[in-house]
Amino acid sequence: MTAAPAETAAAYADVLARIARAARAAGRVPADVTLTAVSKQQPWDRIAAVLAAGQRVFGENRVQEAQSRWGDPAHKAAAGDDLELRLIGPLQTNKARDAVAFFDAIETLDRAGLARALADAIQKRGAGPRLFVQVNTGEEPQKAGVAPDDADAFIAACRATFGLAVEGLMCIPPLGEPPGPHFALLAAIAARNGLQGLSMGMSADFETAIRFGATHVRVGSALFGER
Repeated sequence: MTAAPAETAAAYADVLARIARAARAAGRVPADVTLTAVSKQQPWDRIAAVLAAGQRVFGENRVQEAQSRWGDPAHKAAAGDDLELRLIGPLQTNKARDAVAFFDAIETLDRAGLARALADAIQKRGAGPRLFVQVNTGEEPQKAGVAPDDADAFIAACRATFGLAVEGLMCIPPLGEPPGPHFALLAAIAARNGLQGLSMGMSADFETAIRFGATHVRVGSALFGER
């Protein structure tokens, strides 16, 4: 069940406290871990509650839904100029131009065709969002993401062939499996490719992700309740 606005504000404070505790337990600075509030499919009053509490980084799954929500003039005014929007869902190549114009970060770069479309859109616009490569650490056929064994070559191609500045990696571990090994694998791929960003960990496992070096955690249900 979706939480009421007052409950959402309290949940937000709790999530921030948990992030801070997990970071300190791992010998890290809490400020080095960014909370991405997953606002997809959430009613505006719940989103407004965490905005009012100070949250400014939000994750959306679909370009059109994000444009409808965050393009609303009243919502834009409530969010302010320091809003950061991150695309955390699969991106179709025909939506690359819209995504480049609308998002501050795209976390789901996972194939050559999309890399080419993003590179073209960024070149035409003269600027672009920060980019994360999605790695399918569990090699699940139903999930997007480059296979771990192909990640190094794909990152190299993004840089050399398409001229893209990749900032980090993202993963979604398989349900029912311990997430730690998947987070460790993502961190190892990032380290050998000189990447600093690690978007990993969701409501059920973000504290584990922080222990393995997450720089961004994507939290939805722990903030807003189950949809």
